[in-house]
Order: sequence, then C-alpha cells, then structure tokens
Amino acid sequence: MKLFTGTANKDLTESVAKELNQPLSLIDVHVFPDGERRIRVHDKVVGKKTVVVQPAATPVDTNYMELFFIVDALKRSGAEFVTAVVPYFGYQRQDHVFRDGEAVSLEVVIKLLEHVGVDKLISFDMHTPKIPDLFHIPVAHLSALGIFANEIKKKKWKTQESILISPDMGGIARIKKLSSLLDNMQYAAIEKNRDLATGTVSIDELQEGSTEGKKRAILVDDMISSGNTIALGASFLRLQGIEEIIVMATHPVFSVDAPAKLQNAQIEKVYVTDSVAVSSEKQFAKLEILSIAGEIAKELLHPTQSNNPLL
Repeated sequence: MKLFTGTANKDLTESVAKELNQPLSLIDVHVFPDGERRIRVHDKVVGKKTVVVQPAATPVDTNYMELFFIVDALKRSGAEFVTAVVPYFGYQRQDHVFRDGEAVSLEVVIKLLEHVGVDKLISFDMHTPKIPDLFHIPVAHLSALGIFANEIKKKKWKTQESILISPDMGGIARIKKLSSLLDNMQYAAIEKNRDLATGTVSIDELQEGSTEGKKRAILVDDMISSGNTIALGASFLRLQGIEEIIVMATHPVFSVDAPAKLQNAQIEKVYVTDSVAVSSEKQFAKLEILSIAGEIAKELLHPTQSNNPLL
C-alpha cells in the first residue's frame, strides 16, 4: 500500500502513516501564481494499491480539484486501486433540491470522483446516512461516535444526571446510536426550524425525551459550521435548568466567527476530531481535538462490510 497526502490536512495523514507504521509516499503539489495546481507522483505505483487523504473542507473547491488531480496522476502512473479518504465530504448538505432551480451539488461531486478513477471512498459521519447509496463505488462510512463514547466513559459522564442531546431532529439516528454505545444512556432531541432563504435558526421545543432532573447535557452533532445551532441549543438547554453543557461534533468546519461564538457560548467544552485541520487562528480555550487516524488505519487494514455506521 502506498499512502499519499494532499495539502488539506497533512497532520492527519502523518498520524495515519504512524498508525500504519509506514512512510508517506512522495508527491509534489506545485501551486502557480494564478492558483492552478500541478501534481506529480514521485513514487512508483504501477500495480499498487494506493491511498490519498484529502478532506474537502475550506477551501472546498480547491481541495476537491487537488484530490481529482492526485487521483488522475495515480491512475496515469499505473496504480491498480485508489482509495480516497475524504473524512469531511464537502457539499454533503446539498444532497437534494431544496428550492426550484437549484443544482444537486453532492451528486455532481460524486460523479467527478467516480469518473476520475476513485475505486473506494472512506468518509466520516456524513450529513445523512443515505449519502453512500448515491455512489457506484464502495463507500466505508465510518463514525467518530465510538471515539466520543470512549471520551464520555473516560470522563465518567455516563450518569443519571447526564443526557445526550441532538441539536435537531435530523440527528436522532446519531444520538440513538451513541446512546446504544453507552448502555442506552438517556437522550433527547431539540426541534429546530431553519429559514432556507436567510439561514436563520429557531428552536421550538424538546422532543424524544426530557431534561427533568438532569444537570449535564452532551450536545452531539456531525459538524459545526457557523456555530449558531450549537450556541442556540446551549442557551435553550440552560433555560431548561442544565448546569453543564459539553459539545461533541465530528467535523470542525468552523466559519470565521464560529470559534469566538463557541468560546463565548454557555458551553464548558467543545470536542471535535481532526477530520478537518483547525488552524491556530481558529483554536480556542474550550476546544479539544480527538484523532480519527486510528479508525482510518483500521479501515485500511481491515475493510468493513457495512457502509452505514448508524445501523
């Protein structure tokens, strides 16, 4: 197996290489003054199984184009099999037409990945569990829920005074799965509404459970982008009498204002994974980053059969 990295998250790829106990293969990514990229693979890959790690976070289009070029270079150089590890899959929230006249951007990206020559995809906690079904290639849809469950056990938060919370009804399958990993820990979901035109989020009520008698809430989501949903959910839970709020989200997409918003929110700690590289400018005191490198290495060495981590 030959392991390559794009420029989106070299630290993660190096962690995967360490888990696999093998060096990174040499690749040259040259960026011209106008932003165009030229890719050259230096290692011999004829007849080899190859892996390229490249999350598609900000800048999404640039990172995807770089991934397409790397895959093309590997295929032209004779690689037998290319596995694309895209821990955060950009455009996953654009999975259907919300309003007339819109493109289904997710399907476009999938077609490009398949056409350029990706033989298998590895990704984490996609926005909906049905996304892998849109592919015509094998998809290992992994999850960070096991990592979060271990952290909850480690911190001894699995008590009668704690409750798992999904910040919206769309995450109910996710929160149920985490609950099952924690011996059916109690959970609930917040019912929220989002204005598609403005993006404004409002909260209606709590569903699927109750916070009565609870002092600690663990808010669990697939990603944090603007931070609005998490901050609003935390404020809502405080009004319900929750004294301590912990946030766990797989993908730290973090828009420009998100770190400050989370730092100032009524939250004690924010746990994310290294599926997306968090620059020093976006790190804040309440943030803690857990690694998915071990899960990626495990999948590469021992491929899973299921493409849905919530089953």
